[in-house]
Amino acid sequence: MNRKILCGAGALTASLFAAVPAWAEEAAAAVPNPGNNAWMMTSTVLVLLMILPGLALFYGGLTRSKNMLSTMTQIGAVAALAMLIWVMYGYSMAFGPVTSEGFIGNFVSSGSLFLSSVTPDTTAATFSDEVISEYVFVCFQMTFAAITVALVLGATVERIKFSAVMAFAAVWLTIVYFPIAHMVWAGGGLLFKLGALDFAGGTVVHINAGISALVAAMILGKRTGYPSEPMPPHSLTLTMVGTGLLWVGWFGFNAGSELEADGTAGLAMINTFVATASAGLFWMLAERFSGHKGSALGFCSGIVAGLVAVTPAAGNSGPFGAIVLGAIASIVCFIFVSKIKPAFGYDDSLDAFGVHGVGGIVGAIGTGVVYSPLLGGPGDGSVGIGAQVWIQIQAVMVSIVWAGVGTVIAIFIAKMITGLRVTPEVEQEGLDIGEHGERAYN
Repeated sequence: MNRKILCGAGALTASLFAAVPAWAEEAAAAVPNPGNNAWMMTSTVLVLLMILPGLALFYGGLTRSKNMLSTMTQIGAVAALAMLIWVMYGYSMAFGPVTSEGFIGNFVSSGSLFLSSVTPDTTAATFSDEVISEYVFVCFQMTFAAITVALVLGATVERIKFSAVMAFAAVWLTIVYFPIAHMVWAGGGLLFKLGALDFAGGTVVHINAGISALVAAMILGKRTGYPSEPMPPHSLTLTMVGTGLLWVGWFGFNAGSELEADGTAGLAMINTFVATASAGLFWMLAERFSGHKGSALGFCSGIVAGLVAVTPAAGNSGPFGAIVLGAIASIVCFIFVSKIKPAFGYDDSLDAFGVHGVGGIVGAIGTGVVYSPLLGGPGDGSVGIGAQVWIQIQAVMVSIVWAGVGTVIAIFIAKMITGLRVTPEVEQEGLDIGEHGERAYN
């Protein structure tokens, strides 16, 4: 989100806009704009499309065939769990009334459980005089929480227990995702007050998920046989289908984050086209310059790297800046995936860190550059490029530390509750049969 959120339930209005109570009262009584409401409902469904079937097919196609259903089931199940937790208390932690202007308010909010203060008449709005239904805003943000926790699993598939996945997801959402979402997007949040730019989730979603994926993979350990045994994707066809669904759904992710169907949403839309196209082609060029053929897998990887990088910059960059940002992120992600990962030997199964973590860092820091009006960005020039880049770096560092420490805690709690890894026999047979008693293919 690029602006403070005003919830018409009343308490958040008072906490964020205590200095303008008349404005707050007027907003609380406002009627949702039908066009914006319809656009946000559409955007919400598009983000759901990114999860099921988009991410499930993308990740599933990259695994070995014996783990296809396990991978897809993990993604669907943690997304469903995130939706329930979001309604129970997640929304209140991220966007509820800030309890204090002091230390705690920098990291979390509080409010009613089970959305008891949200009704069909309450609204959420930006600083403009337009509002949307609060239920719509709740649903939109709910899909962000659901896909972020699902992204983490790209580093742990093919060897982690299903029960451990579910235990980890519940703890991780509570201590990692909800606080970071509040810090970046809520008016009382630490990084929001710092002035960090994150239009649609470079820190909240991609750095958060990517760093968590790396930490979880390192604690979990390598798959049996990695890296000596070949473990190629079993279906690049399904991965390509998943890539296309992710790109389509990402327009809801990026353009929807404006919360209105206006010119800034249009800017986010064009940037989501061109940054992604640039990144897909530059990944293939990087393959050629490294002595390999341009591949379908490389194209898909570049597409996702571009989508990741442009997420924080979607409404914070001009189209040319987005093209450059996509190209740079693609090349950097390629280097991490093809050179740095083998050199360090960690088993990030599907390159969740290499693409989402690294691409998110490049995009978040790069946003401080492309935001400048000198480079065609929408900024007003009041903050220089150097100053904004330093703010972005601070936001990146806070996100890395918070996600890393929180993931260590979450993964060890899951280990104590369920254990982490499947047995060697189950891993050899495949998690489809060993964990779920079914096969993707006969």
